[in-house]
Amino acid sequence: MTYQETLAYIHNINWCFCKPGLERTRTLCERLGNPQKELRYIHVAGTNGKGSTCAMLESILRAAGYKTGLYTSPYVRRFNERMQVMGEPIADEELVEITEYVRPIADAMEEKPTEFELITAIAFEYFRRQKVDVVVLEVGLGGRLDSTNVIENPLLSIITGIAFDHISLLGNTLQAIAAEKAGIIKPGCPVLFGGKPDGSACRTVSAVAQMRKSPFFRVDRSSCKIKEYALAGTKFDYGIYDDLELSLLGTYQPFNAATVLTAMEILREQGISITEKAVREGLRSVRWQARFELLSQDPVVIFDGGHNPQGVEAAVKSIGKYFPDQKVNLISGVMADKAYDEMINLIKPIAEQVFTVTPNNPRALASGDYAAYFETHRVKATAYETVEDGIRAAIKDSRESGRPLICLGSLYLYEEFYDKLQAVLTEEK
Repeated sequence: MTYQETLAYIHNINWCFCKPGLERTRTLCERLGNPQKELRYIHVAGTNGKGSTCAMLESILRAAGYKTGLYTSPYVRRFNERMQVMGEPIADEELVEITEYVRPIADAMEEKPTEFELITAIAFEYFRRQKVDVVVLEVGLGGRLDSTNVIENPLLSIITGIAFDHISLLGNTLQAIAAEKAGIIKPGCPVLFGGKPDGSACRTVSAVAQMRKSPFFRVDRSSCKIKEYALAGTKFDYGIYDDLELSLLGTYQPFNAATVLTAMEILREQGISITEKAVREGLRSVRWQARFELLSQDPVVIFDGGHNPQGVEAAVKSIGKYFPDQKVNLISGVMADKAYDEMINLIKPIAEQVFTVTPNNPRALASGDYAAYFETHRVKATAYETVEDGIRAAIKDSRESGRPLICLGSLYLYEEFYDKLQAVLTEEK
């Protein structure tokens, strides 16, 4: 197969009507020789913050001298980003080779694997071939029935926090969602909860940990002391660490970092050697796309993939912190199945005007309908037929007004937004 044929095969897997469960993944992995059993893992679930947390964990472990694997979803620009070794996405040739190895085994199964199950198995095989020391493994959806949950005895399970998302699949209460995510907790293996320590979600996760005799840890968010928010990065103290420098922007990122720093203490107890130098270097050098990411300084352009009310609320708080006493221009596109009415209410206080676009996805909300929703909330909004048209108009207005431009919405918008933005900015030079 060529690289394009490989992607076509992976994406054409019929996943829509498959019932949830781990049996297909277990069967596929068994027929591949159980590559997942030859690896060590840090397993990460949660509603928001999973990706950033995984990126920080991987960056610190790499700085500590470990050969790292990183499995995340969805990808932002290229499919290969989903599985990385030492911070580098899988090479096209290796993705093709491993998929050609997995394909006949998957195709021979009576009940075919879903797309995500297939990708997870490919990633396990890739990490086995690369002989990585530790895999930072992000849950795709939920936890209990997620295909990543076929792993056994992780070094640490992390649940970053719980909020409402995918309620049709995970449940319509925080306790139900927390129970699904707590499904990654393995008997006797430590678990770390990074969300609010006094809520029903925390109590649910703690109860599951107790039932499985798993050591349970909470993040002390009150020990996170912010010293400086700036577009160049964030300075903060946490626990025994003073004057930490974090390259990732966003008011929520130091609290994600607090989860990571707490995880480091637990991992040391598991025999993982991590020096203070590695912690500092890993946080200072970590990169993660599309989460309050600064894409341009002139004018200031920031992309944040807030895709649910909690994510949008976090982005709005960041906007208020970085640009106090100033409204911003907003360019946005979302999926039609998101709670955009609630998100618009959160956006209203910080948006001077909104430029709506349609992400390149069949589930996307049309830009005209999105603009109309903003108008019903008395927020000035203009719809654009193409992302490029929206960017041109938004950049022009931001230059003239001096307002920052924030792109807020689906991660499915990122690749096209990034490419068109660079093209527009290059033309202006």
